Amino acid sequence: MPFKNLMKGYKSFRENYFKEGESVYDELVRSGQAPETLVIGCSDSRTDPAIVMGAKPGEIFVVRNVAAIVPPYKSDSLHHGTSAAIEFAVKGLKVKHIVVMGHSLCGGIHALANRETFGKDYEFLTPWMDIGTPALKAVEEELEGVSEETRSRALEQSVILVSLGNLMTFPWIAKAVNEGILELHGWYFDLQSGHLLRYDPKTGLFDGQIQDSLTKRP
Repeated sequence: MPFKNLMKGYKSFRENYFKEGESVYDELVRSGQAPETLVIGCSDSRTDPAIVMGAKPGEIFVVRNVAAIVPPYKSDSLHHGTSAAIEFAVKGLKVKHIVVMGHSLCGGIHALANRETFGKDYEFLTPWMDIGTPALKAVEEELEGVSEETRSRALEQSVILVSLGNLMTFPWIAKAVNEGILELHGWYFDLQSGHLLRYDPKTGLFDGQIQDSLTKRP
């Protein structure tokens, strides 16, 4: 999309959400935001969670990064952007659901699978994607000899599971989950088919298409 089209898009946004006398933002400004769901999504321009889920302003709290990765909990004086957003969503907004939404054809996952090549050119990408190394090792061990396409899809989905596991290393998330006031979900968006798949721990597969399953534990 040419940059100038973004200006046209803003005009449409104003017309749709700031209509005189009935602005969607009137209530959001008066009462503040109160989303029930945090979505951790990928920065990929094709996978905007609000568009994929048809969400309106104020309905979902979103943090996006390369490959929709959640780092493990670590309390120190360094900068933790994703962890800070998660903390605010859980402690401040009291969200009831956290969705980790990965997707097919993910460039970050490709970088993880080909880290020897990417490591020569990227200063920050490679160490970030190292968080997904447990998933890479599992896929390499279990799917040796299968097609690259199959391994890539398996790795994309396995990294989602690593992120779900890392969420549970945050003590206040584990506490909320164990108390039944917070639910974690793993979703996988297939760019080719448009299907949004839900991880089912009973089968160990992303085999359930999303309908209205935010009320179900994955």
